[in-house]
Amino acid sequence: MPVRVNPEQSFATALAETGRPLAGMWACSGSPLVAEICAGSGLDWLLIDAEHSPNGLESLLAQLQAVHGYPILPVVRPPVLDPVIVKQYLDLGATTLLIPMVDTAELARLAVSSAQYPPRGIRGVGSALARASRWNRTEGYLQNAGDGISIIVQIESVEAVANIVEITGVDGVSAVFIGPSDLAASMGLLGQQDHPDVVAAVEHCIATVKRLGKPVGVNAFAEPLARRYLAAGVDFILVGADVALLARGSEKLAATFIAAAPTAPGAEPLSSY
Repeated sequence: MPVRVNPEQSFATALAETGRPLAGMWACSGSPLVAEICAGSGLDWLLIDAEHSPNGLESLLAQLQAVHGYPILPVVRPPVLDPVIVKQYLDLGATTLLIPMVDTAELARLAVSSAQYPPRGIRGVGSALARASRWNRTEGYLQNAGDGISIIVQIESVEAVANIVEITGVDGVSAVFIGPSDLAASMGLLGQQDHPDVVAAVEHCIATVKRLGKPVGVNAFAEPLARRYLAAGVDFILVGADVALLARGSEKLAATFIAAAPTAPGAEPLSSY
């Protein structure tokens, strides 16, 4: 007799019930092993990225399987807002999607519609074939799937900031996430996420989304900025990435054990070669 599977907790539910900001990190390596290591970190959520990372359907599936069962909420970011990609990610078993480059309310409505079955939306039906329903072992999946799906829209352009009220007000948008890197670039301040104008735009979005009653999150690797945005009231935040931690950690090892290594008597220093 098949085992019946209960739905997992949604990101929106976790935001409502936790009572504090949710801290998370990026998983960008494409490795299920690394994702599993991150899943056991004690952080609240893990963003498995496919926009700027080497992730396809197979590696996303493997990472979702690897982190399943750990006390962490997986969120998946597709490379682009495309109803076909959204359908595929949901069928893999992702229940929370972070949709990049949502500049208008129209795009926000498309994101929501892509995640819902008719008549609420345009998601294609293939539950019998999909991990999402555990191959129809999740009772009532077709009828209830939409209630457990969270759609987070990403604000990361001057246009999106101008449309923040309309975007936030779209029915079915679970939360709003601000991306300071692309926002800075859109403002003509490439690489200057800590520029006062960028910070002011981010804080404007935080205040607006909070006023409209929806959860708001932000990306902030620099601790002073992260602390500032937490003080501004963000509900969820990303504070690091697997690849960045490995890059900086390995550089620190090199600086510690190579640059400071003593030169053997009579030997030429490495820097002379």
